Amino acid sequence: MAFAIFQTLMILLDVAKWIIIIQAIMSWLVAFNVINMSSDIVRTILTALDRMTEPLYRPIRRIMPDLGALDLSPMVVLLIIIILQRAVLPGLFGSLMG
Repeated sequence: MAFAIFQTLMILLDVAKWIIIIQAIMSWLVAFNVINMSSDIVRTILTALDRMTEPLYRPIRRIMPDLGALDLSPMVVLLIIIILQRAVLPGLFGSLMG
């Protein structure tokens, strides 16, 4: 049972990581006019990605100083996810499983 919970959490963290990466790349493509926001598909995808990632970014943005156009909260959230995947969860579930 613990192994199933561990695997589920790892998969969810992987999905969150990819959503953040895709959202960051798409926002850069929009910023550099590579893709156009007037397209309904692009606007829908970016809106959905923003709605998924904003709850993760909001607490980080409250703590971090405002750097103007540079938003480091996606990088901080990615670092937290990586730390959870590589250090916290294996240590926590390793003691429960073995």
